[in-house]
Amino acid sequence: MVRTGARRKKRKAMYATSRRARLALLAIFLMLAALVVTLDRVYVSQRTTEALDHANSPASDMQRYNGRTFKVINVVDGDTLDVDFPDDGKEYTRVRLWGVDTPETHNPRTGPMYFGREASDLAKSLALGKEVTLYLDPNRTRGYYGRLLAYVQLPDRRYLNEVLLSEGFAYADLRFKHEFYQKYKQLESAARSQKKGLWRNVTQEQLPQWLRKRKPTLLKNK
Repeated sequence: MVRTGARRKKRKAMYATSRRARLALLAIFLMLAALVVTLDRVYVSQRTTEALDHANSPASDMQRYNGRTFKVINVVDGDTLDVDFPDDGKEYTRVRLWGVDTPETHNPRTGPMYFGREASDLAKSLALGKEVTLYLDPNRTRGYYGRLLAYVQLPDRRYLNEVLLSEGFAYADLRFKHEFYQKYKQLESAARSQKKGLWRNVTQEQLPQWLRKRKPTLLKNK
């Protein structure tokens, strides 16, 4: 009986050891499986990011957009519009006019700004539903939010960027250098001296924050 009891205890001990070993192996297997899934997701994410970066690279953008004509299907505000060409999973491409900044109309932080509606209305009257040609700067084709940066040529061969500046519906954007930086500054200066558009009655407090910081005395001699 003693030997039988010892054998039973030995079998129980071996069974317990075997069970613990199986549980340990199972735990290791699950951890390895989780690691494989995580690495796979990281790989897929990296590949997706690389693909998007390549798709939106300056070289790719130049090939897809530069010198090509598209229909304007939406005007977001004075300096932002959508054209009928798919981009980054969307059915349209959002275009930000290079070198100009019009007063905001939809910004939740600032609310509608002085002359924002007028700038938006002018952009709509000139571009909405029209066929426009986009020209890009090969050194930079995308803005901070992934929008395409472009000089937008209208059907009458004028550039929307320049019309907005010349008629006093936009500010020359001094935050970023581009091919027509000096020209755009001159167009704005001429509109301001002639008191066109917003320059007729705008106050220092109504200017964009970035412009107030850069030129705190811009309207001092107005």
